[in-house]
Formats: sequence, C-alpha cells, structure tokens
Amino acid sequence: MQKTKFTFLLFLLAYFGINGQQLQKLTPYVHPLIGTEKMGHTFPGATVPFGSVQLSPETDTISYELNGKYNGDVYKYCAGYRYEDKTITGFSHTHFSGTGHSDLGDFLVMPTTGKLKLNPGTASNPESGYRSRFSHSDETSEAGYYKVKLQDYNILAELTATTRVGVHRYTFPKTDQAHIILDLMAGIYNYNNKNVWTYVRVNDDRTLTGYRQTNGWARTRTVYFAMKFSKPFKSYGQKNYDGKRVYNGFWRKFDQSKNFPEIAGKQIRMYFDFNTQENEAIEVQLAISPVSQANAMENLEKEAGNLSFDQIKTKAQENWNKELNKIVTKGTEDQKVNFYTAMYHTFINPTIYMDANGEYKGLDQNTHQAQGFTNYTTFSLWDTYRALHPYFNIIQPKRNADMVKSMMAHYEQSSLKMLPIWSHYANENWCMSGYHSVSVIADAIIKGNYTGDAKAALMACVATANKRNYEGIGDYIDKGYIPAEKNGTSVSNTLEYAYDDWAIAQLAKHLGETEIYNQFIKRSENWRNNFDKTTGFMRPRMADGNFKKEFDLLSTHGQGFIEGNSWNYSFFVPHNPDGLIQQMGGKQKFASKLDQLFSMHLPDEFFADTEDITREGIIGGYVHGNEPAHHVAYFYNWAGQPWKTQKQVRHILEMQYKSTPDGLGGNDDTGQMSAWYILSSLGFYPVAPGSEDYAIGSPAIKNAVLALENGKNFEIEAIDQSPGNVYVKKILLNGKEIKNFTLKHSDIMNGGKIVFYMSNKPKK
Repeated sequence: MQKTKFTFLLFLLAYFGINGQQLQKLTPYVHPLIGTEKMGHTFPGATVPFGSVQLSPETDTISYELNGKYNGDVYKYCAGYRYEDKTITGFSHTHFSGTGHSDLGDFLVMPTTGKLKLNPGTASNPESGYRSRFSHSDETSEAGYYKVKLQDYNILAELTATTRVGVHRYTFPKTDQAHIILDLMAGIYNYNNKNVWTYVRVNDDRTLTGYRQTNGWARTRTVYFAMKFSKPFKSYGQKNYDGKRVYNGFWRKFDQSKNFPEIAGKQIRMYFDFNTQENEAIEVQLAISPVSQANAMENLEKEAGNLSFDQIKTKAQENWNKELNKIVTKGTEDQKVNFYTAMYHTFINPTIYMDANGEYKGLDQNTHQAQGFTNYTTFSLWDTYRALHPYFNIIQPKRNADMVKSMMAHYEQSSLKMLPIWSHYANENWCMSGYHSVSVIADAIIKGNYTGDAKAALMACVATANKRNYEGIGDYIDKGYIPAEKNGTSVSNTLEYAYDDWAIAQLAKHLGETEIYNQFIKRSENWRNNFDKTTGFMRPRMADGNFKKEFDLLSTHGQGFIEGNSWNYSFFVPHNPDGLIQQMGGKQKFASKLDQLFSMHLPDEFFADTEDITREGIIGGYVHGNEPAHHVAYFYNWAGQPWKTQKQVRHILEMQYKSTPDGLGGNDDTGQMSAWYILSSLGFYPVAPGSEDYAIGSPAIKNAVLALENGKNFEIEAIDQSPGNVYVKKILLNGKEIKNFTLKHSDIMNGGKIVFYMSNKPKK
C-alpha cells in the first residue's frame, strides 16, 4: 500500500511539475527547422535536452578541401543539414548546433531498396549513389522527433532519441532488396585523412559494436558505438575504401567483404540486408560512448532496451516539455514559436559527456569517473559566456554548476593547466580569443550556484590568465596590450582579456582574496591602452607604443579584431561602461556614437569575405549576427538615454529573429543568439557576467512565469504591451519602483513579480 502511494506521488510530481503547476504542452511551439538555412547552422533532428546523441539528417557530403585548399562551400554544412537542399544522404548521430566551424557527423545510417549502392552519389545525380530525394512537404520536425519520406525508396524514416541512444524507425515497401547502410567514412568537415581508424564487430544477427577515431577539429577523438536491429538481418557485408595497403597481414586468408564478423580499416562502409513486407517497420537503436564498446552497449540497454520507438519518442517529448515549462509565457503565436524554439536551442548544448555509469574519457585520454556531477562537453565559450551561461544561472543553475565542475575537470586533466577555451570530446580546440571560462566560473560562484571548491576554481582562473605563452598573454601582462605585429587579433584579445581579468577580480573580491583582486582589477583597465583618443576608437598598437598607421574602422581583416571591426569592438568594455563613456567624451557624445552605429550603412565590401555574416545579421553598422556587440544596445542606460536601449532592443528582436528556416540573423552559436533573445524578451540582460546586475531593456512578452529550481516563481508582466509600445513608463518590483534600470540576480531568485508599464512614447 505504501509503495502504491509513493508511485502515485511520483506520478503527480511528474505530471504537475514545478511548484505544483500543471505542465503546459509547449512542444508544439518548437520549430527545429528555424535557423537551418543560411547562417543558422542548426540541425532539425532528434535529441533530448543536452543529449550526447543529436540524431539528424545530412543533406550533402561536402569535403573540407578542394584541390588541396579550403572549400568555402563546406561552411554551409556546419550542422550537416541545409534547408534548400533536395537530397538526404543519411542520418548521423552527433552534431553541433549553430557553430561557425564543425566536426562530428558520426555513424551515418541510410535505408535503401533495390540494387545496393555503397557511395553517397551527388546532389546533381542522386541515382549514382545511396542518397534520396525528399520534399519539405513530406518532412516533420519536432522537439525529440523527426520524420521524412525518402522518395527514391518509398521509405518513411523516423528518428527519436534518448540521452545516449539514437533511435530510427524505417517503414519499408515490400521487397527482398531492403538494405540499411552504416557509413563509417561519413563526417562533417570531412576530408580523406580525417578517419584514423574504424572497427566493427558483428556479435549476432541483430547486434554489432565498434568505434571510430578521427583527427579533425578535435585532434584525437574516439567514439564507440553499439547498434541493434529490431529484426535479424539475412546477410551483411562491407567495402573498405582504404586504397592499396603496403601490408595487410594474414587477415587476407579470409574474405572479409561478406558475412565476416570483424572489420577494421580507415574507410569502411557496411550494409545489412533484409526482406520486408509492405509497410514493415525496422527499428534501429545506436548508442554511443566516449569510453568503450561495452559502455555503449550498457547505455543502449539502460536507456532504450526493450522500449519501442513510440515509447522513446513519448519520453523524449515529455522531457522537452518539462524543460520548456521552466518559463511559461503569454504572447502571439509567432512570439511563442520564436520563444520556445529559442529555449529549445539553448537546451541543446553543452552536451552530456559521460556514460550511464558515470565514466568518460578525459583530456588526458584516460578514463575518469564523474563523482557527484554530470560531465559536459561542447563549450563554445567565446559565444556562450555572454548570455547562455548567465541564463543557465537563472533557469538551469544545477546544470550550470556541473558545467563549471566539468571545466575544472578539464583544467585538472590539461597538460598545460588551462581552463577550456573551446572544447569538445576530450579535446581542446583552441578556437577564438579570450579565456572566457573564467567569466562562467566567476558568474556561477558569485551568484551562489557552485558547490565545489571556490578557492581552487579561482586559482585555476589565475593560472589560465597567467599562461604567458598563449595568444599574447605575456605581452599583455608586460605591456598592458598585445603588439599588432605579433598577433593578428591583438586588439580583440586585449579587450577580452581585460574583461576576463575583471571577472577574476570580482571572484577574488567575493572570496576575500585582496591581493589577487588588486592585481586583476588593475589588469582589467588594459583596454585603455588600445583606445586612440585622436579617433575615439579602439586601434591596433605596435610594439614601440605607436598606433598602427594603416587603419580602417570598418574592415574586419588585418585590423586586430576577430569577427568584428573597430566600430563594434570599440564598445567592448562591458565591465566599465562609465570609464568608456569618459574616454569617448561624456554621455552625450557616447550616445551620439551609439546612434551612429545603429544608423550608419555598412557597405557590403566590409563583410563580403566574412563567412558567418550576411546583410540580414546587420542593423546599421551593428552586427548582431556576431557576438562582440551583443551588450551594446544596453549601453544607452549608462549614457542616460534608456529609452534608446528600449527602442533598439525591440528592433533587434523584431529584425534578427523570425519563425522561418532562415529566421536567424547569424549562427546560433550553441545557444548564445537564442539566450540573447530569451533574456531580452523578458526585459533584462547581463551586460557584464560576474556581476549580480542585469541591465533592464524592453520586454517583448506580455507575461512570463519563471519556475525556479529553488521552488520559487518570478513573474514578469508588461502592461499595455504591443509592437508599438516599446518604451518603459514605469517599473515596479514587488510593488517598489525601480528607477536605475537595474535588476539584481537576487531579486529574481527571491521570487516575486516585476511589472513593466509600457507606452508608445519615450520617457526622457
């Protein structure tokens, strides 16, 4: 009887969710196809929140190199899927969401009928390979589920997933020539020598295991798998595309091309043959592991086991619905689609990186056990420190604390003793500038969301910031800036280090480490060394102390910046806007310069060679499609003109986020663009993570309730909200007026209600 009561209580908790509120069905508002075209680089397939497996269609096989050089077209396929393509080459299990560089695309599976073909063919001649035409009218993409009709084979393909298992269901026509291809050569940003080695062991007529090792963006990456069919295959085989080998050993005694249970090589494609009846469905479960084949099989059995496709799909969508209910908003249909698709994007990455038993492969390539935390990977920190991780500190604080612990594990396993810069799959990619993990760590600890050793975390931040032989840090420490002739991104590095140093100083102050605070608060003012008072802009500086003579404010190339120009980076002092305003001549001149940024015309020539920016991602000279200026619209608050912040924020929300496949103004960058949308729609933004303060803007929703992990609710209401009423007339927090356009993190986490009174006239 007691057990029955306990089971019923669990049911009630699961059904009614946080704080006893009944979960709303929010998954229909998620449209995973948003952002799949142009520069969105998102994938439309099946995953669960923060899932290791991200199962999705690939629409072409573009090589990273062409005639020995970088192939620019590969950039269009960072996520593997492009909306405007007409064919699908298969469904692979690992993807990045919204990145401007890529890797992954492991274990591509493709069902076919008729004559067996083991090459993917070409988009212009699909019949030459195993790919198939498809139509968007026969395509459905939902949170946790994807469906498409493969027209050339009359096969209905459906996908769903658990955390570590991709689940396929292929409904075949009647045929004695049904095949399921496993392509172990396929990958994203692929090239001939990317595969280091692959291995497959066929255990019985339903099950196989193996691994794939690649040398790509992640230099040494091994992924293990276990694959299980719902129906025995009648025969199987493989083709090895390694080319002519000097030495083959004595395995040559066997015919390894057909029905041979152990396969190894660099370039392998396998096939499995079936007889099928009309509308017969074959389900495939494929689990991955960073550690071993045995762990992959254990992941499969624990997470999928004997569950049917429909049961797993239901669980995946229930999981998404639970996460999406952490914020419940009221608004138009378009607003809800944009809002919950953005929430969906923010809950894709970082990804869980450990097996069901807690094991994972570390940066030292050894197996580790995650003790008391969930280990994560896919840290695109140059992007996500700005809004995604601060957003997690509100909505996903426990996960974010585990992400910090994952960064600390990375540091402990690092041979260079550095925190992550851009890391995935037990590898450091060293991509982009700054050491922004220190911002994420400081923000989490200062906001009370970290249960680990805070002093050890501070010392890891200090060690990373003092790594003299990394990206000009030695010169930065000695000179207070990085000489332009020594580093192509000298200015942006200096500016980003200065902000990171401020974050370290705030953490040191929080922990009572006065000496460290004094050291890093002084370093945080190094941005002044690249500010040219004669032009009023940030400018490259030479080793002799003089500013670089050849200087173009609008160019993104050869000017000392990464993914931006001086117009955008000159405002990158998020930690000291008052100091920047003083340098630029006072509040009025500063506001005028902001006005000019948002109203100027940026000629095409200044972003023609920048892969990740199109005209759609630009407002005036403000580039929202890249991150360095994401805080800039909020700077009007410091200039004494908050109504302009309100106007510009609402304009950006309207222009840069649309509910269409090309609806994002740039890469989503593993959730940063979407986090900006969510927080700005709610009415506030973390200009300088590492502080308790959020800058208030203009809420775009009429009402939202944030169900916090501490059991409290924080409600946001915008009275007289409309597309024309973008200006804030008055703000009440729990009945008390806010006049400084600042909301504190503790104000949110203590629960309560903030009310915005909106108007169509600015309050000056």
